[in-house]
Amino acid sequence: MEAPDVTLIGGGIMSATLGTMLNQLNPELSIQILEGLPRVAMESSNAWNNAGTGHAALCELNYTAQAADGSVDISKALKINEQFETSKHFWGWLVDQGIIANPAAFIQPCPHMSFVWGADNVEFLKNRHAAMSANHFFQSMEFTTDLPTLGKWAPLLTFGRDEKDPVAATRVANGTDVNYGELTRQLIENLILNDGVELAVDAKVSNLTRDGEGWKIQLAGGKTVRSRFVFIGAGGGALPLLQKSGIPEGKGYGGFPVSGQFLVCSNSDIVEKHGAKVYGKAAVGAPPMSVPHLDTRVIGGHKSLLFGPYAGFSPKYLKSGSNLDLFKSVKPDNLGPMLAAGRDNMPLTKYLINECRKSHNDRCESLREFFPEAENVDWKLINAGQRVQIIKRDAERTGKLQFGTEVVSSADGSLSTVLGASPGASTAVSIILQVLEKCFPQEMISNDWKEALAQMVPAYGLQLTQDVAAHAELGSKAAKLLKL
Repeated sequence: MEAPDVTLIGGGIMSATLGTMLNQLNPELSIQILEGLPRVAMESSNAWNNAGTGHAALCELNYTAQAADGSVDISKALKINEQFETSKHFWGWLVDQGIIANPAAFIQPCPHMSFVWGADNVEFLKNRHAAMSANHFFQSMEFTTDLPTLGKWAPLLTFGRDEKDPVAATRVANGTDVNYGELTRQLIENLILNDGVELAVDAKVSNLTRDGEGWKIQLAGGKTVRSRFVFIGAGGGALPLLQKSGIPEGKGYGGFPVSGQFLVCSNSDIVEKHGAKVYGKAAVGAPPMSVPHLDTRVIGGHKSLLFGPYAGFSPKYLKSGSNLDLFKSVKPDNLGPMLAAGRDNMPLTKYLINECRKSHNDRCESLREFFPEAENVDWKLINAGQRVQIIKRDAERTGKLQFGTEVVSSADGSLSTVLGASPGASTAVSIILQVLEKCFPQEMISNDWKEALAQMVPAYGLQLTQDVAAHAELGSKAAKLLKL
């Protein structure tokens, strides 16, 4: 399209979610999706490029910080779990409407476990379980220090383990494995069946500038698209495009790329013995996306077993990006914040250097902390996706490394983007609701949009942390619709 109402840059889960919502809220809007690669969902949303945990804060220990007195703060876990439940409500509604035909193609039941060893870590997990299970969000969470019980939950964790070593685990049976690549493909395939919605692949955006009342989007090869509203859902590639837009709200942002690698088990007998996502504690200095986990995945109907991630360094912002991405992103407005973040995060630098030095045996030694009988020959290394951690200018105009996902929008609401990494895709629905609030404020308070949103996202405007009945009712309905 030469002049669509809405242009979505990037064919990943964020653009797919926003496009689907806008099409339902206002079918008259013309929507152009621009994907720089030959197919959608080939970068961060691809199943092999992310953990597929369905980040629900059920097992990720980095979402529950421990205070000096031993108490555990679960506020972040509550927020993320609520956001993931909101995503499931929306996906369930899409199934109910026939927009998603086969939920089993992208979401599967899979228990979520946390696993630790050592007396101090056992005490931490015990305190974490006490704090979380007291809340209705996590009341089904089980805890054990008993090796035979652990063996029933996840046998590989106990094979060859010394019975004298203190261990502990928690388990939530109703966790999920999510293939965000397949979900993205289903959403976009349905979306482009509608009149006024177009998908262009191999359509790489080279520049983005204001043009009268809207935006001029220049594509590699010379084509131009003009649009009243632009959403940059380009994963790690979002920061360079935000910088090209020149909006004041994007000033001061930088990005630090971290590559991911996983060990994949090639022994089918071992794969079949494990059926859970088991998360441990991160190494000192490790970014949140590098929390180690032994992870059951279902991709294309086939069960796999992964361990990782192992962090690496590449200056690329996308797997398909350029080795100049990081250097080109350094601007006068973010140079200070990026230098300050580097100075204040030396443990992260040391961690990345150590990760890059690891041999295959070193990586398998980390695996053997989870699965003591793991043999090097049964595992091979694959490259996962690129993640770009936000570097954000703080109140002192220096900079800090910002973990998580952040929405950045222009003051007039004509452009918006999402920066950052985990929990990312799992909280896509809540993130996109933020985009709609910032960029379509008048429509969001109209009766038509309110009524539509009440059907699409029934928890919108509710506080499920306070409303026990609504949490149970909506969760049960979504589980039935998603065949969980």
